[in-house]
Amino acid sequence: APAEAAETAATPVALKVAAENNVDISQVKGSGPGGRVTKEDVVSYILRNAPAPSAPVAASGDAAPVPNPTPEVASTPAPAAPARQSAPAPAAPAPQAPPTTDSGRQLPAGQMPEIVEVERREERQRMSRRRQTIARRLVEAQQTAAMLTTFNEIDMGAVMAVRKKHKDSFKERHGIGLGFMSFFTKAVVGALKNFPLLNAEIQGDEVVIKHYYDIGMAVGTDQGLVVPVLRDADRKSFAEIERGIAELAGRARDGKLTLAELQGGSFSITNGGIYGSLMSTPILNTPQVGILGMHKIMERPVVVNGEIVVRPMMYVALTYDHRIVDGSDAVRFLVHIKDLVEDPEALMLAS
Repeated sequence: APAEAAETAATPVALKVAAENNVDISQVKGSGPGGRVTKEDVVSYILRNAPAPSAPVAASGDAAPVPNPTPEVASTPAPAAPARQSAPAPAAPAPQAPPTTDSGRQLPAGQMPEIVEVERREERQRMSRRRQTIARRLVEAQQTAAMLTTFNEIDMGAVMAVRKKHKDSFKERHGIGLGFMSFFTKAVVGALKNFPLLNAEIQGDEVVIKHYYDIGMAVGTDQGLVVPVLRDADRKSFAEIERGIAELAGRARDGKLTLAELQGGSFSITNGGIYGSLMSTPILNTPQVGILGMHKIMERPVVVNGEIVVRPMMYVALTYDHRIVDGSDAVRFLVHIKDLVEDPEALMLAS
């Protein structure tokens, strides 16, 4: 039967209707050009072969009384022969079944399932100039740098405790909230001072090491990602960092950043945690050779002093350019950030 169905010429709609109603297409006589089976041919076939309602076999047997019935006679298979003659066998061919809907509900005799044409839409949009620039720079980064990412995790309990302790007095004194970004910015600057190759860039066959700390802060906007630069982060207090980040982010979302605010930068930080990201591999903001990825804080079971405790943990990721940064330096750089963030009181005193 499959070979015959494959050789039967039929329209796509006819094949679809036949498949939906369990009809062997090879049993349908085509009325189209060259004997091609059409949708109407399949519908006619289904209607012709739909079984008509008939009285139950048991009822017709009751109409003719049997003389002297006995339990032995009633239990014998003798009545099976008339049943086979008056009704199709249980293994009747599938085409005899009445039409059904997709959900399996049987339709009344003569009614066919409705064929619903699903619209397959496409929409073409022109990329904005900003999106084109982002796309070009991301591809350039992938093609230019030898990017590699290393991971670690930070216990955020101490930072959260410090924020809770000082948030009211900090805001009252400085007019700005104490967030996580200032702690991470300070930690990054401290780590860069110990691992200067992560605060460098490649120019031709030379490595240019920068002794200033201009930190790019990735900000998501409706038009795409931008990375305004917080200049001289090493010279700023916690309040100045928080205020500077808030101002840059506000201008970024309002589309009011200047070209100067987007240029330069010696290292970048991106925080996917504000969107719920648990872990990611950031892409370098070339020609920079390092970028730190922050993520969502989640309570997880960890082992502390031999005991399992629940702590607020954050995964952090460092993507670096392996052309000038060795893996050992990258790992130690990220561990240094972890150590500084997990001791926020010392970090604040040092600042």
